[in-house]
Amino acid sequence: MEEVVIVGGGIAGLAMALALKKVGVRALVLERSKGLRATGAALGLYPNAWVALEALGVSNELASLYAPSDKGYVTNVQTRSIQEVRFSPNDGSGGPLPRVVHRKVLLKVLAKELPPDSIRFSSNITSVETQEERGSPVCIVTLDDGSTIKSKVIIGCDGVNSIVARWLGLSPPAYSGRSLALGLSVYPEGHGFERGVIHQFVDVGKRAGFITLDDKDVYWFCEVMDPHKEKRVDPEMILREVSEYLTKDFPPVYLDILRHSDRSSLTWAPLVYRYPWDVLFGKLAQSNITVAGDAMHPMTPELGQGGCSSLEDAVVLARHFGDSISKHGGLVTQDIRFAIDKYIKERRLRATTLIAASFISGWLQTNGSGRLMKFLRDIVFYKLLFTFVFRMTRYDCGKLPSASFMSSRGSESST
Repeated sequence: MEEVVIVGGGIAGLAMALALKKVGVRALVLERSKGLRATGAALGLYPNAWVALEALGVSNELASLYAPSDKGYVTNVQTRSIQEVRFSPNDGSGGPLPRVVHRKVLLKVLAKELPPDSIRFSSNITSVETQEERGSPVCIVTLDDGSTIKSKVIIGCDGVNSIVARWLGLSPPAYSGRSLALGLSVYPEGHGFERGVIHQFVDVGKRAGFITLDDKDVYWFCEVMDPHKEKRVDPEMILREVSEYLTKDFPPVYLDILRHSDRSSLTWAPLVYRYPWDVLFGKLAQSNITVAGDAMHPMTPELGQGGCSSLEDAVVLARHFGDSISKHGGLVTQDIRFAIDKYIKERRLRATTLIAASFISGWLQTNGSGRLMKFLRDIVFYKLLFTFVFRMTRYDCGKLPSASFMSSRGSESST
């Protein structure tokens, strides 16, 4: 009997395992791929993510590798006008700044903090279920080889096509009408760009941008309104579509970055999201089974909150498990559901808000046709709403109690 089984070894799954380790709970991570996932090249970590990473004990290691971003520039491709946006708070409150990091580096940093044999690769889950044994719920996962694993808890961190979310009855994610191409460009002799500055270019029905990761790597993206929900895998086709069609009129600096693309890093995927009301009113847990990350709240990437909110999820659920352990001296099956319910209550509105804000942000930034939409994008969003929206990333998910502290609390409770 495992204490916790986590389905999925991406950012959400590894962060969840590490957060649970911090409160004294061992988790088994079941990942379907043969190794740590590399899809996505890079991701932005905003202030809320750094708060979570601090709770997980890995923020200093990551922050030392990447430059903070305190500003960005938005260029209107048609008029060539440039707006500056600031990421540092105007009230002087300080706090961590955004950083863009290699996705693989983040996964490695999380994974190396876990106990040996915590991650079981090539584990393809086919179903989950619960049974009653001696009056207590037992969670069961079945793998594609027919084997089963029992646990006290199952946490689905298995992405947008989550088997666990489907078992809970959550509706499949909806297509946003937009697709996203991503890539990593490499300059062996150095790129010469200023570190930590985000450059974005907006045009009718599309937006693109880039930011440096270190002295040699540059992360780029291109988001486009797309009526076809189609995932593309041929890197040469992706690069031609972006450079020769979608962004051929973009500034030369962006086109040069595309020419330096590492073909193995290129991805093109439709952007999906869960309807906000499905998260607000849907069943996010049943018995001792719940979801986190994209399995709970897939969202479009315009606010950069997919990975960040997954880190929040991990800290919040582990914090509530820690509170339960401090009362009982261990993970008691009968009290697990109460901890999960508190987690769901805390995350439901937060996730709903992020999904809605991300979708609206993307719609305003890519739908630039017509004077009204250009006014909404260039004046209302970038000059008036951006600061308000960015405040959503200054969220504190809380701290984790140490396992030794909870053990002493549990001993006091038992006496």
